[in-house]
Amino acid sequence: MTQEWQANWLTDRPFVHLEKSYLYHKELQEGVVEPHRPDLQHHHWYVRNAFILDDKVLEEEEIWLHLTADDYYKLYINGEFVAQGPAQSDAKHYYYNRIDIRPLLKVGKNAIAIHVYYQGMLNRAYNSADYRQGLIAELWAGENLQIKTDRNWKAKRVHDNQPGVKFGYDTQFTEHLDARESMRGWTEVSYDDSDWEYAEAVEHTDYTFVQQPTPLLAVYNQEPSRVERLAPGHYLIDFGSELTGQFAMSAQGNAGELVHIMSGEELMLGDQAVRFEMRCNCLYHDQWILSGDVVDFETYDYKAFRYVEVQGPEEALRPESFHAVVRHYPLDEQSCILHSSDELMNQIFNICKNGVRYGSQENFVDCPSREKGQYLGDNTIIGHSHMLLSGDLRLFRKAIEQFARSSFVCGGIMAVVPGHFMQEIADFSLQWPMQVMTYYRYSGDKDFIQEMYPYAEGLLQHFKKFEREDGLLENVTDKWNLVDWPQNLRDNYDFELSRPVGPGCHNVINALYIGCVSIVNEMREILGVAYENRLPKLKKSFLNAFYDEKQSLFKDSELSTHHALHANVLPLLFHIAPKDSVRAIVDMIRTKRFACGVYFSFFVMKALAEVEEHELIYDLLSADDEHSWGNMIKEGATTCFEAWGKDQKWNTSLCHPWASGPVPVLIEDIIGLKPAKPGWQEISFCPKLPASWTSFSLQLNVPTGTIQLRYENGEWTESFPQGISVRRGQSQQIVNK
Repeated sequence: MTQEWQANWLTDRPFVHLEKSYLYHKELQEGVVEPHRPDLQHHHWYVRNAFILDDKVLEEEEIWLHLTADDYYKLYINGEFVAQGPAQSDAKHYYYNRIDIRPLLKVGKNAIAIHVYYQGMLNRAYNSADYRQGLIAELWAGENLQIKTDRNWKAKRVHDNQPGVKFGYDTQFTEHLDARESMRGWTEVSYDDSDWEYAEAVEHTDYTFVQQPTPLLAVYNQEPSRVERLAPGHYLIDFGSELTGQFAMSAQGNAGELVHIMSGEELMLGDQAVRFEMRCNCLYHDQWILSGDVVDFETYDYKAFRYVEVQGPEEALRPESFHAVVRHYPLDEQSCILHSSDELMNQIFNICKNGVRYGSQENFVDCPSREKGQYLGDNTIIGHSHMLLSGDLRLFRKAIEQFARSSFVCGGIMAVVPGHFMQEIADFSLQWPMQVMTYYRYSGDKDFIQEMYPYAEGLLQHFKKFEREDGLLENVTDKWNLVDWPQNLRDNYDFELSRPVGPGCHNVINALYIGCVSIVNEMREILGVAYENRLPKLKKSFLNAFYDEKQSLFKDSELSTHHALHANVLPLLFHIAPKDSVRAIVDMIRTKRFACGVYFSFFVMKALAEVEEHELIYDLLSADDEHSWGNMIKEGATTCFEAWGKDQKWNTSLCHPWASGPVPVLIEDIIGLKPAKPGWQEISFCPKLPASWTSFSLQLNVPTGTIQLRYENGEWTESFPQGISVRRGQSQQIVNK
């Protein structure tokens, strides 16, 4: 929903006359980006307004604050933290939040205080480095506008949070906080802001504001599970599991005394120090200068961590104050609960659930540490898992729409949005229609298919530019051809995957293209759109180019004799493989197992489900070899990893929700629960439980209600939403090791 605003856009004075940068371009398009002014990076700005409300206003049942900021805000009402946001987005479709603040207001004087952060780096985490900075707000009581941002608001740039080093992929700064420079009490009604400047109020013609379609983040405190005093003034804090947020504490020391705060996902050898120079290329070492008063420490930006090490003056530190301020997309813990008699499977499910929980912020992120980027291919898995784990379809829908809107840069759709880091991956683009249809199967929202369909056609038109005479794609040079990641887990795929790729015609990109065409055909049929069915020709061309009849397997490219796992899984998944090849491909998977990255393993399992190979799926799921979720458990995972093990990738993040494939596979293919018709109006239930499962239970929230299943020694107890029909298939116990 768009809105006409009566308020002004407030901005800090140095940004008023700066030309706004346009940072969108095709990835390989040459261009010159001027270096950003360093004095305007890591820019912290306080804005506040004190106002009077009478009792008549507070008689209104609803009082809403409409608020957004560029890049980001944290909101306080009468000294109390309320919310933060918005979800990052482009200025032409910029999200604002609608926040219920009625319970926080009082008759008489009130204060709105907003901490605005402009990062100023070009990356995947923020739509920043464009010199768009500021905020806009309106306070509505019922239908009446009470307060709006204008030149009567007070503002001040603050310098108590200085940038340290950049880390990740220019993702964020270490933060060096100086309590001597802090403005204590600035969020309170009684604070004296008489020496602050009046804010610069300008028109907001650069922006089109749209109400954010997703809720505000859940933000809450979490106590440590363990605090150990290693030496005087030296503490090790363990939160028991990886989380996302900020470490916070209180202290009182002499002015100028220094406290070091080092965070990380794991401990160093000996378990007495935090690995703050993290394997994922993040440097989590913040510093804090004390002021002499009792002061609170909390960084502005968030990190992904489990452990914190604090070093400072012994008499200054207050260990009882150590805690984390956790943040993530709201997730009802009761929305999806799965427990079985297989304890390893319970652990695997839980690390995947935690990975999705902390990898779901205002957007899905590939990892909440190194990149904080929303990647299209990752969302094939993350979005699917999140809908099952949360029962909430809004975040996935928003992500799909955001990628569709990236077509203004390239009709073939960008690989990472939002953010000003321009990256294109052909494999990911070709999965976008698959995500639209996955959402449709869960939501039953035909109007959404209609809305997204033009972008799907535009996507196909883009890739048609690379078709040769037989319809196969070759030399898709404008986008990265990924196959799998990292490179060492491509099963020796025999094709040059340089950027730009090629030259030549290879298997994986064409299998994904055929899958894309097939799914767009489904969309056309749902909408009643007439079309020419090109699938038979494309499949025939694919077989002619890549099928090795002697081996009943598929080659990596026309010129190769190598049969990579990846080159055979996708033809099986997208029903390209001849019936005679199915046994050979399944035997290959049985032998090679997960000779692939964690990302691609999802396609392996879903391909096996297409040919009813549930025993092999569970064998792979429950393994503990080098390429398995069991290996992550052995290495101490509390959230699913980026790779199968910590050392299998040079910069592995230990929270990477693209590894959450077991969530949909267990629920849909092993427990056998999925929509029989779009929207869960009819439910398909066809369990393929392992013989070793003597018991299991599942509680699952879906759009039509709550499903509860219990299995105990061969007996089922079931509860499905009222009025929903259940289509039952043949139950089967599968053998597993």
